[in-house]
Amino acid sequence: MEDGFNVALEPLERRQPPLSSPRPRTLLCHDMMGGYLEDRFIQGSKVQNPYSFYHWQYIDIFVYFSHHTVTIPPVCWTNAAHRHGVCVLGTFITEWKEGGKLCESFLAGDERSYQAVADRLVQIAQFFRFDGWLINIENSLSPAAVGNTPPFLRYLTTQLHQLVPGGLVLWYDSVVQSGQLKWQDELNEQNRVFFDSCDGFFTNYNWREDHLQRMVAQAGKRLVDVYVGVDVFARSNVVGGRFDTDKSLELIRKHGFSAALFAPGWVYECLEKSEFLQNQDKFWRLLERFLPTHSICSLPFVTSFCLGLGPRRVCYGKEQAVGPWYHPSAQETQPLFGEHKLAGDSGGWVKTHCCLADAWHGGSSLLLRGLIPPEVDNVAVRLFSLQVPLPPKLFLSMVYKFEGSTDVQVALELTTGDASSCHVGGISVLNADSGSRHSPRPLRVPPTKLARWSGRCGQQLSGGWIQCCYEVSLHGCLLQDLLMSFSRPPGSREEKGFVCRLGEIQVVDANSLLAPLPRVQKVTISQLRWLPLISGSEGRPAQLLLSCTLQWSFHLLQARCFRIHCREQTGSSSTTDGTEKPTFLGLAFANQYRVVDVVVGAARFGQDGRVEFLVEPVPREGFQVPQAEWGRAALVYSAPQ
Repeated sequence: MEDGFNVALEPLERRQPPLSSPRPRTLLCHDMMGGYLEDRFIQGSKVQNPYSFYHWQYIDIFVYFSHHTVTIPPVCWTNAAHRHGVCVLGTFITEWKEGGKLCESFLAGDERSYQAVADRLVQIAQFFRFDGWLINIENSLSPAAVGNTPPFLRYLTTQLHQLVPGGLVLWYDSVVQSGQLKWQDELNEQNRVFFDSCDGFFTNYNWREDHLQRMVAQAGKRLVDVYVGVDVFARSNVVGGRFDTDKSLELIRKHGFSAALFAPGWVYECLEKSEFLQNQDKFWRLLERFLPTHSICSLPFVTSFCLGLGPRRVCYGKEQAVGPWYHPSAQETQPLFGEHKLAGDSGGWVKTHCCLADAWHGGSSLLLRGLIPPEVDNVAVRLFSLQVPLPPKLFLSMVYKFEGSTDVQVALELTTGDASSCHVGGISVLNADSGSRHSPRPLRVPPTKLARWSGRCGQQLSGGWIQCCYEVSLHGCLLQDLLMSFSRPPGSREEKGFVCRLGEIQVVDANSLLAPLPRVQKVTISQLRWLPLISGSEGRPAQLLLSCTLQWSFHLLQARCFRIHCREQTGSSSTTDGTEKPTFLGLAFANQYRVVDVVVGAARFGQDGRVEFLVEPVPREGFQVPQAEWGRAALVYSAPQ
C-alpha cells in the first residue's frame, strides 16, 4: 500500500458504446516474452525500437498476461488504456504441480480461504486502479477445490463490482467441472458452471465453426460474454492467425461472439523491428471491418498524437532532448488509422500513419498523405469518432505543417447530431442535405481573457508549425466526428498530391479555460542519496550524483501529467533570480517523482550548494502554465566538515 508510484493516474474514460452494450467486444491479451520488459520502468526508459500498441479505438478490454501467479499490469499500460476508455485486467494464473498445490491451499478448505484470496485480488485492483482479473487455472483440481471454484468466482465478482466501478472477472477455458485440466475450445456443459459464476468466458484457441454453432445455444442471452480465443501466433490447429487473423474474426463475428486476440505482439516479436509500425498498421487494417470503433465522450479533448516514444523529445516545436525514449504513460489519445478512399472511380484518397520523424510535442506526429483528383474539390478523412454533448461555446485548435511547398489548403471539420434541435454559430454548412457536417471559421482575434490557451493562434511556430484556432457556438448539439479536409485552391483543376503533418488537436469547453488552475503545492524532497562523481583538488569530489524523491499536492483529475525540471546554483548566494533555464528531467503521472543521479556541483567549504526542483502541471486543456506558477522546492547543501 506504500507503492504510490504504480498507481494509475488516468481514470477510465467514458466511451460509446459502453462495455455493457450488447455489441460484440474485442479483448486484447498482451503476452510478450514473459512480460515486464521495458514497460516495467515507471518513469520510462531509453530503448531503441520498443513495442507499442496504439489501435485503442478498436478494442474494449486489455489483459496483461504473464506466468507470474499474480500479474499486476504495469501502470503505463493502465494509464494508456484508460485514456482511451479501455478497461485493464491483470492475470491470476496457477500452473503445473506447484499451481495445483497452491489451489489446494486456498480452494480445498472452507470459504474463509478463498474469500481471503478474492479480497486481496480486489484490494490490489482497487489500489492500483485497474479493472479486474482474468482467472486462469492451468492445473487439475481435487473434487473439493473444483467444488469451491464457482463460489470463489462468484464472491470475487461480487466484491469487485462493489469496489471497482465497471470491474470484470473473466474465466479461461482450461479446467472442467470434474477438476480435470481439459481445454474444450468452446463453452459447453462441462465448463459453463464457471461462466455462470463470473462476467465472461475466454475460450481456448483450437476451435472450428461447429464449436461456434454449438456455443450459440449454450451462451443464450450472454453471447457477447463469450470471448472466442484467437492465437495470433497461429500455434497448433487454428482457423487463422498472423496476417490471416481476419479469417478467425470473420467466423467469430458471423455468430455474434466477442473476440479475444492473444499475443498480437507477434508483429513485433517475429517480424523486422525496423518495420514494426508498418506491420502493426497492416495487421489491424486487415481486421478493421470486424472491429467496430468507439467514440470519445468527454471534454477537454487534447492530443499531440504522441505514441509515448520517439528518437528525440520535443516540447511545443522545440527540441528538448536527443536520444531514444520510451514512456507508455505519455502516449496520448490516438486517432482512427487507415485509408479513406473517395466513392466512385475518382481515385482520391487520404492515408493516416503515426510518424516518428518529426513532432510538435512529444516524440511523434500524425502523417496524412493524400491525393485530390481533378474532378473533386477536396478530400477528407475522419480522425476521431465522438459522442460529446457540446457546451454553448467551443474552442478548437490544430497545429500542422505541410511537407514541401504546396497550395493545398487544410481545414478542421466536424459533424453534429440531433440536427432538428441543433443550432450552430461560427461555421459554414458543407452538406445542405443533412446539415450535419460543418467547417468552423478560423478565429482571427482570440479573446484576450483566453490568452493562455490561444496565445499562438494564427502564428508561424517553431519548427515550421502553424496553429489555427476556431470558435464555435452551439446549442442542443452532439459532436460526432472530427475530420481533416484538404482542398485545392480556387480555379485549379489538376491532380494534387499532399503530405501534411498534424502535431496537435484541441477541443475545449470555453468555460473550462476561464476557471483558475490550482497550484502545485507542498513540494517536498526526501529519500536523498549522494554519490561522488568526479574528484577535485585534495581528493574531494568536484561533482556529485544526487537522487531524491519529490512529492507534492495537486488535484490529479485536472492534470494530464507533470513535467519535472531542476536548476542548479552553486556559490555564496542561497537564492536564485529564476533567469537560468531549468533542465528537463522527466514526466510524472502521479504526485511524486524519483530524481535519479542528477549531476550537481559539490559545495565548497564556507559556501552552500543549491539545487531547485520545479514541478510544472500540464492541464487537460492543453495550455502551458507560466513558470512563475509551477511548484518548487530548493535543496541547500554544504560540504561535510
